[in-house]
Amino acid sequence: MSFSGKYQLESQENVESFMKAIGLPDELIQKGKDIKSISEIEEDGDNFKVTVTTGSKVLVNTFKIGEEAELETLTGEKAKAVVQRDGNKLTVSLKGILSVTELVDGNTIVNTMTLGSIVYKRTSIRM
Repeated sequence: MSFSGKYQLESQENVESFMKAIGLPDELIQKGKDIKSISEIEEDGDNFKVTVTTGSKVLVNTFKIGEEAELETLTGEKAKAVVQRDGNKLTVSLKGILSVTELVDGNTIVNTMTLGSIVYKRTSIRM
């Protein structure tokens, strides 16, 4: 299955505790927690471009599976990391956060980010 497409955030769990743990200010957490972000994924072989738009904030990451890339985090920091693919799962460890994005069927993506004991889960549906 291809990840390519546009997905809208359907639901999320533990957003506030996770965002506090990574250092986002309460004001930004409250402002952004109810916005239905749009994720656009372009997949061309092992090359990916992921664009996440949350209100006026746009985060763009481009990477090739298995090769080091500079990725932007949720806080706007840049860090080098390697994204791995295992079937319908993309996995990356970035600044202590383990992120797993799984295409669970043709229309649903589940992204789980784990920092210590906090698990932030986002479910998005293909538009």
